[in-house]
Amino acid sequence: MKTSKNYVLRLMILVLISVLGFISCKPGGEGKSSKARVQDNVILLASNVNGSGKSIEIELIKGKAHNHPTFAFWIEDTAGNYIQTLFVTEALGQGIFKYGDKSAGTWKPGEVHRPAALPYWAHKWGVKKVNGSFEPSSKNKVPDAYSGATPAGSFKLNTRTDNVKNGKVKLMMEINQPWDWNEYWTNALYPDDTDYQTSCQPAVVYSAIIDLDSSGTKIELKPAGHSHYSGKTGELYPDLSTITTALHIAEQITVSLQ
Repeated sequence: MKTSKNYVLRLMILVLISVLGFISCKPGGEGKSSKARVQDNVILLASNVNGSGKSIEIELIKGKAHNHPTFAFWIEDTAGNYIQTLFVTEALGQGIFKYGDKSAGTWKPGEVHRPAALPYWAHKWGVKKVNGSFEPSSKNKVPDAYSGATPAGSFKLNTRTDNVKNGKVKLMMEINQPWDWNEYWTNALYPDDTDYQTSCQPAVVYSAIIDLDSSGTKIELKPAGHSHYSGKTGELYPDLSTITTALHIAEQITVSLQ
């Protein structure tokens, strides 16, 4: 009888722990401040949760070359004028990388110069560092509301525009992985350019036209070109004939308006 009571007690404790864990992960519950959850092997991200504008869901299915890429999403008008950032991976957005400082003999987080990472977005974002490059830093970082940890696989991002906007806009994405060589973008192509050496294949830019007055339609982002190989300009190069594995970081990127 005592054993039976102990079993029931343990069972009740396990149920209570499960319920509390479920509540803490529900949107709007105790886990509201968390920016990432996992559901059916898809990482769920959230950004700009306090925005008062249109709710946007972006889904990225990882490709065969996916390996913790750096990326950013933003919107601009149909003429290409920047409106706002929706999300940027935290290391670049904060200017602090996990393996950024080895001055003490072991790797520690530290500020790292990576102008070739996402130069097209960075020039649109428009904040210049002291050294003249366009990229976030610890002194000029992307606000926490628009950044988060780099997801390790496929993900869905729920985000919002800052305020109510109407009509058609361009949803943009730029994505890059470091040291991504191929037969054209070799380590010896620009041997004296240390910024190029951190990237090799340049970042790929995707885009789609979305209508903020509509809801429910799913639209796929398509490659629009690649960025400058070392981040010296904010130019977009439409010729993707030399880009190989960088086009397979993502298998598919779609956006839908809620």
